[in-house]
Amino acid sequence: MPELVRGKSGRVIGHLMGLLMLMKSQPLAYNKDNQEDKEPLFDTVNTLVDTLRIYADMMRGITVKPENMRAAVLQGFATATDLADYLVKKGVPFRDSHEVVAQAVRHADAQKCDLADLPLAVLQGFSPLIENDVYQILTPEGSLNARNHIGGTAPEQVKAQVARWRALLAQ
Repeated sequence: MPELVRGKSGRVIGHLMGLLMLMKSQPLAYNKDNQEDKEPLFDTVNTLVDTLRIYADMMRGITVKPENMRAAVLQGFATATDLADYLVKKGVPFRDSHEVVAQAVRHADAQKCDLADLPLAVLQGFSPLIENDVYQILTPEGSLNARNHIGGTAPEQVKAQVARWRALLAQ
C-alpha cells in the first residue's frame, strides 16, 4: 500500500508544477486562464483525502517490533553523520570531518563492526580530537537526542509535535 501512495506523489507534484506554471507571469487583467486551476486542485484534494484514509487503515494493522527496528537502525553506519557533527563541534571543518568519518567507516566496515564498536584508540587514530564522550553520540538514542530543535528527532520534540497535532485535530 505505501508504494501506491508513493506513486500518487508524482501525480500530485505534477499538478503542483502545472499550477505554478499557470500562476507564473500573470497579466494585470483578464485572468480567465486561471479557471484551469480547478481540475488539478480538486484531483489533488481527492488524492490526499483517499491517501490519508488508506494510511489510517494501514496504520491500525501495523505491529511495531522494537527489537527489529533497533537491529535495522544499527545497520549501515546510521551514526556516521553524528560523528561528523561531533568533530565539527570540536572545530574541525566539515569537509575534513567528512574525510575522517569516511576513513572510520571504511575501517569499521572492514572489521565488520559498527562505529560504536571501534576502540577509542582506533577512533583517535582518525582524529586526536575524538574523546571518550563520542560513544554517547554513536548510539541511536544519541543520534536522536542530538537533534533537539523544532522539527528534530529528539523524543521531546516528537512528543511536542504529537501533542500539537492532537490538539489541532481535536478542534
